[in-house]
Amino acid sequence: MVPPAGRGERSRRGGSAERDVAEEVLFGADALKDAPPGDLLAAAHGAGLEVARLPALVPAPSPRRDRSALHTLTRLLAEGEFDIVHTHTAKAGALARTAAARVGVPRIVHTFHGFPFHEFQPRWRRTAYVQAERWLGRRTDVFLAVGSAVAAEAVRRKLATAERMRTIPAAVDPVSYPSRDQARRRLGLPSGVPLVGTVGRVDHQKAPEDFVAAVAEQNDDVFGVWIGDGPLRERMLARVRRFGIQDRFCWLGHRDDVAELLPAFDVFALASRYEGVPCVLIEAAVPLVATAVNAVSDVVVPGETGLLVPPGQPRQLAAAIGYLLDRPAEGRRMAEGARAWIGDRFTPQALGAVLADAYRGPQRRP
Repeated sequence: MVPPAGRGERSRRGGSAERDVAEEVLFGADALKDAPPGDLLAAAHGAGLEVARLPALVPAPSPRRDRSALHTLTRLLAEGEFDIVHTHTAKAGALARTAAARVGVPRIVHTFHGFPFHEFQPRWRRTAYVQAERWLGRRTDVFLAVGSAVAAEAVRRKLATAERMRTIPAAVDPVSYPSRDQARRRLGLPSGVPLVGTVGRVDHQKAPEDFVAAVAEQNDDVFGVWIGDGPLRERMLARVRRFGIQDRFCWLGHRDDVAELLPAFDVFALASRYEGVPCVLIEAAVPLVATAVNAVSDVVVPGETGLLVPPGQPRQLAAAIGYLLDRPAEGRRMAEGARAWIGDRFTPQALGAVLADAYRGPQRRP
């Protein structure tokens, strides 16, 4: 939750957060303490925005905490008299949009980065998620989707109407990359070692078991690198040991220097079961192999900027990786094609233009 800046540590238009919610909401510097790795609160606070964190708002379903978070959000939004509430992710988006609608926030915007439902779930759960998103859709003025396939899926599932849907680009600042040799030295690997890498949270969505299996299928001189942490870390490392590739697999955990490490990869491989448009695909600047899910095809154009494979098929993922490793000239051609394709599509300026329209446009919820 990032309220407007410039109104004091606890100020809101027309009121202030009461002391009796101090244990429910952490404000300012207190919000930054124990924040998860990779959280953007510190960057927002450093940019001069007022920030708040709700400890009760956790990713996993938790009826007690969810009720508490909804109650607290409702109070905060009522006290703040906000003009716009913009939500992200399924869980936070559901609670915050419900709270915003309850207190009559004039404009509610939601971004689909992906969906909480997917083909790997039981049908009853997928149906329940779709119905919940349709209910929330009637309380949302404008929808933003991180890619054209995500937008199309939202409209197809009747989560949003066409006139209220916009496709939004990921905003990636220009990066000055080190050389391949410099990146290899940061990893402690020699320049000549074939290297397949990925970046992401080690969880069910990212399919770490498929990435490990694909690395295991490569020649014995090929190394694999995973940058990121998550709940399936130990399970992933156990699978690495089961395949007997612990001497050529490196788990780096959370890193703040990802951009400096990406040039070390000969191939970037994304094994996700479902996905929006990961910014790292835009930043990679190396040959790409990814699963054909959601909006990934907005960046990975088959045969032009990379290769696409079905999700849940580690052997096909392995074959695509091997194809690019065996044909470095082809990989370089695709990497150059990716840089040309991305161009100025994914810039902060492009993102700002879409946000301005979403916040001020004529679209209205039913």
